[in-house]
Amino acid sequence: MPDMTHVLLQRADGSLLFVEMPASHAYQLNALNLRLHKELSKLTADNVPALPRAVAEVGSLELMEGAAERIGGMDYVNELEATFAAVREGEYPIVSLLTEIRALQAQLEQWYEEEGLL
Repeated sequence: MPDMTHVLLQRADGSLLFVEMPASHAYQLNALNLRLHKELSKLTADNVPALPRAVAEVGSLELMEGAAERIGGMDYVNELEATFAAVREGEYPIVSLLTEIRALQAQLEQWYEEEGLL
C-alpha cells in the first residue's frame, strides 16, 4: 500500500473535507491551496469559487460516522481544475492558476499510474 496522507480542509461554513493524497504530493496541494487563496481577491469574475482552507495534514485517518467528507486527491484536483476552468475572468490572467492546478493534476495522474491505481 502506498504511503498516503490526508490534507484537512475547512470550508467557509465550517464543514471539514479530508483529501487523501500521496504523502509525496501533500505539500504541493497545500502550496497550491495557499497560492489560490492569495490570488482569489484579484479575480473580478462573477463566479469566483469559494475554496476551503488547508488547516492540517494527518497520516492515518479513521472517520467516525458523519464527522467529515473524504475525497481522493485526484478527484479533488480534477474538481478544482473544472471549477477554475469555468471562471470567466477578464482582468486577471487565470491561465497561470490553471497551469499550476494542471501541473499537480498531471503529477498525480503519473503517480497513480506508476502505483497501478488508475
